[in-house]
Amino acid sequence: MATSLLLTMGSIFAMVRSHLILLITMLTGPDLLAKVKELGDASKSDLVRSCGYVSSKKDGTERLNFTAFYEALLEAKGLSFGGGGSGGTGRPGRQLSYAAKVQFNGNLLVGKAYTAQLGLQPGDEFEIKLGKKQIQLIPVGAASEA
Repeated sequence: MATSLLLTMGSIFAMVRSHLILLITMLTGPDLLAKVKELGDASKSDLVRSCGYVSSKKDGTERLNFTAFYEALLEAKGLSFGGGGSGGTGRPGRQLSYAAKVQFNGNLLVGKAYTAQLGLQPGDEFEIKLGKKQIQLIPVGAASEA
């Protein structure tokens, strides 16, 4: 007696789809930008899937890799995170701008990066001297330059 195998269309599609996921390569650079432009108003999930940013979970269902997709998209548009092929020789983080803005509540914030460079500690006190369009912060107890 021959053994028959009953497969539904859904199970065949799931098997084919799981194997196709492995065959689709993740688009990068100009190819990625062209595909995103081609798909236009497609949903985010469809964009990620169509560009190949899909992997299979252990249970066989698909996982959409949104983070990898968005990082590749930003890279394709010329924005780099610096973590790529530099071998770790670059400096981490942002560079200081040496500029500050007055906040909506009138406060002027000097960030931790600046206070750390000066070795300032919580509780350090300063005398505030106002000049024409400038503010000077002088450590309390320091000789003033008059």
